[in-house]
Amino acid sequence: MRKLLIVEDDASVRHTIVTCLELEGYAPEAVGSTREALVRLKQQAFPVVISDIYLDERTGIDVLRAARENNPACCVILMTGRGSMETVMAATAGGAFEYLAKPFDMSEMVATIKRAEQSLLVTTGDDADQTTDIDDLPETEMIGSSSRMVDIYKTLSRVAPTDATVLIEGETGTGKELIARMIHRNSKRAAQPFVPVDCGAIAPSLLESELFGALKGAYTGADRDRAGVFESAHGGTVFLDEIGDIDVGFQLKLLRFLQEREIRPLGSAKTKKVDVRVIAATNKNVQTMVEEGKFREDLWYRLNVVRITIPPLCERTSDIPLLSHYFLKRYNERYRLDSKLTESALKTMSGYSWPGNVRQLQHLMERMTILAPAGRIDETAVKEGLAAMDTREQATESLADTEAEQIRRVMAATNGNKSRAAKILGIERKTLYRKLEKMGLS
Repeated sequence: MRKLLIVEDDASVRHTIVTCLELEGYAPEAVGSTREALVRLKQQAFPVVISDIYLDERTGIDVLRAARENNPACCVILMTGRGSMETVMAATAGGAFEYLAKPFDMSEMVATIKRAEQSLLVTTGDDADQTTDIDDLPETEMIGSSSRMVDIYKTLSRVAPTDATVLIEGETGTGKELIARMIHRNSKRAAQPFVPVDCGAIAPSLLESELFGALKGAYTGADRDRAGVFESAHGGTVFLDEIGDIDVGFQLKLLRFLQEREIRPLGSAKTKKVDVRVIAATNKNVQTMVEEGKFREDLWYRLNVVRITIPPLCERTSDIPLLSHYFLKRYNERYRLDSKLTESALKTMSGYSWPGNVRQLQHLMERMTILAPAGRIDETAVKEGLAAMDTREQATESLADTEAEQIRRVMAATNGNKSRAAKILGIERKTLYRKLEKMGLS
């Protein structure tokens, strides 16, 4: 088997692929549009089809569907330079054999084709009913066509339909909650609640009642029975953000819940079963915390069924143009503007370190879209926008330092009495606990 079909609208890319595959001993037939591809697929059943996703008025997903309808055993390899999780999910649902991110080495494509050939040797032909109808691809902020992001999309497409626990690692602003929401949206629990919990923002003494619930009178101020997050999300997904901030004393209780799927509200002698999927996230190195004795090893293994590590934006700069144009389109529509990005602006952004990751890029694009003189976002606009953001961050850090110093002084004056200190500072005691913990004084 050496014959295959290439569908690529860029003539130079099409020529390169054909030439390289001919040198490898294949007999590729190449077309430049979905219309031509659909005609050829009706005329002949190709064992392997290689198609770009974004072509013309139709897409490579249409090519995938037609190829699989005509030959259920067909191995379809999709390629794109504008990838998103939805395209990978659609490709996976439609039965695509592989998904390649542009640009790629031809050696990678050849290796993929050979794997497809090998799979065809062991195919029994029982997959005829596995083709899934594919709806229009929705938009999402979880965008990127770099190889690392495409690998993440592939993992998500496989894990989303299951109930496996997922641990998402990544710096602040990389999109951990977006990943969690995409998993939920593409799971069998999609119609049920998705409940995010910021574990780092809840005082350790309150986290148990927040997650497991409490009966009336269980603690001071509990004037009624209150369902916890796990019970409220029954049938759905709970997203435990900043799992690395959970107090060591509570980690065993969380471990027991993950093992038994039972909760016991504070003040109750009875347990109750709940059906929730747990997705956790952290910006810390939990493996190091385990080694330092700050995180239970057994809980780490229970959470780490499937681990997804999101790279910081500075490690996937090839995605910056794609993300920038996505945010530009969003804010142009929101504010009814027609701002445009110049090549110099994209070059400047690609050379920046992005300590705030995708979230920082999003905020910058909103600012520049609104303030761009004559609707033109150039290198100067990027530099001015980044400088303004840096100034704001420095001011925030300075304010935080001043607040921390004030808390230290009041704590010293009250000999560490948190209740008195909270009263003097004019904040709730749980707020003081949270601030002290962040300061390392808990």
